[in-house]
Amino acid sequence: MYAGIDCGTNSTRLLVADADGRTVERLMTITRLGQGVDATGRLAPEAIARTVGVLAGYREVLDRHGVGQVRMTATSAARDASNRDDFFAAATEAVGVAPELLGGDEEARLSFLGATAELDPDGGPYLVADIGGGSTEFAVGAGGADPDGVLSTDIGCVRLTEKFVRSDPPAPEELSQMFDVVRGHLDDVARVIPSAAEARRFVGLAGTVSAMAAVELGLATYDRDRIHHFVLTRTAAEDVFRTLATEPRRQRLHNPGLEEARADVIVAGAVIVVAIMRYFELGECLVSEADILDGLVRSLRK
Repeated sequence: MYAGIDCGTNSTRLLVADADGRTVERLMTITRLGQGVDATGRLAPEAIARTVGVLAGYREVLDRHGVGQVRMTATSAARDASNRDDFFAAATEAVGVAPELLGGDEEARLSFLGATAELDPDGGPYLVADIGGGSTEFAVGAGGADPDGVLSTDIGCVRLTEKFVRSDPPAPEELSQMFDVVRGHLDDVARVIPSAAEARRFVGLAGTVSAMAAVELGLATYDRDRIHHFVLTRTAAEDVFRTLATEPRRQRLHNPGLEEARADVIVAGAVIVVAIMRYFELGECLVSEADILDGLVRSLRK
């Protein structure tokens, strides 16, 4: 049995898979490890405690399934934090495996590997965007192999929310500022990965994209089978964004499919999704529940 654990800026996630790569258990908990890290440059003690508590629970899951090999990674929040070693020591004690600090490019490659493993290479090239809490990773390629180009950008739903959102709902100027910042980073994507403009399919990963799909579908409870490979059209994405961006948080919570813990950062995440689709003139987004966790497990099975 194999397992991948991803300690992200917004959520901490686990995937357990058997020797053939079939999913045995997949868990996600919003822990907000990156709380305030963009402003302070440090991981907050309470954020470390929340995340380590969840990791201790994941250790019990690993033991229950008799997992032999584990790969645990930390990404944007840990990259930005001067006290990441405090978290790493506690996480190692909780899980029994030391976290790996992933660089942005490696994060993008693993996300691409996981997201495209089930996709037809002839359907590409694919533009894969992994929209996280502190960063968004972009990768372009045919699928089923290493991408042709990757880039990690410092835009994420938590980072943008903490930096720009002061009103509830966000004021028009706050939305405008976020769009401007995202467009600037997309200019970098277009420059560093020119083939992004030629991609035939846009694949969106992570909680923001899944939540937008769930809201569009009106799912009262999470249903991976309905979300995975759901096609979110640009029209639908724009509609979901407008709905979420114009509602105060208390009203936003009434949208089926939106978790309470994500309600404060979903608008910034939706800004990123919509901005990508506008910038590259993409008509639809293929929502993928296969992501960096699947890439981690595949790397163990090689």
